[in-house]
Amino acid sequence: MPQTDQVTLECESLTKTYYSTDPPTQVLNGIDLAVKRGEFLVVMGASGSGKSSLLYSISGMDRPTGGNVTLEGRELTSMKDPEVSRVRLTSMGFIFQQAYFLSNLNIQDNILLPALKATPKDKAGVVARVDALMERFGIEHVKRHGITQVSGGQLQRASICRALAGEPTILFADEPTGALNSSMTAEVMDALSDVHSGGTTLVMVTHDPACAARADRIVYLKDGLLVDSRELGAWTKEDAKRREDEVFAWLSEKGF
Repeated sequence: MPQTDQVTLECESLTKTYYSTDPPTQVLNGIDLAVKRGEFLVVMGASGSGKSSLLYSISGMDRPTGGNVTLEGRELTSMKDPEVSRVRLTSMGFIFQQAYFLSNLNIQDNILLPALKATPKDKAGVVARVDALMERFGIEHVKRHGITQVSGGQLQRASICRALAGEPTILFADEPTGALNSSMTAEVMDALSDVHSGGTTLVMVTHDPACAARADRIVYLKDGLLVDSRELGAWTKEDAKRREDEVFAWLSEKGF
């Protein structure tokens, strides 16, 4: 599904300061950003530029120091913590560098757990949706396996299933391929491209230019400021090499 002009997520004048250091460390210095419905947006920047802090602040995982964040008309920054937690559970999906699965549950049950918590009265519907997701991403044959009995690529595909099981409005990914080799990276990015082509709004932090080349748009952070962006348009496999070269050249100009 192509993106629209409708804004799904927006932040204005977003700041984040950590007061646990002496002197305090300001990592976001007034970010204005809008993410369109159906867009695949990548956030890049050098280490320490504020990428993860931005992702955590706009997703409600952390409270910004100043500014506001709005998700489909709901201002997250004015909500109390239980309300924000409920929005994260029902309207957002998350994929991290590590899967953070429970070792005492098999793959299927790990995927099911948050979706069942979000809609406990629809167990049959959730199970059917999870089964369909595992089939879609090619891991239905390992659903009874423990988390140490599958490959890293399979585990990240399970993370994608878990993130989508609650039918989120938006999916956040923080370095989802950072712990994977090149073949597993391609496997996971193919899965994320499939997610995006299905209409899901996706915001991803990555340090990998080849992964970033899959996005519709890249924004670049430096010292807590959004200093540049690059429109790439819709990704196709046939155009992958040209896009990667374009992103590499653009990043090289910034000394990345």
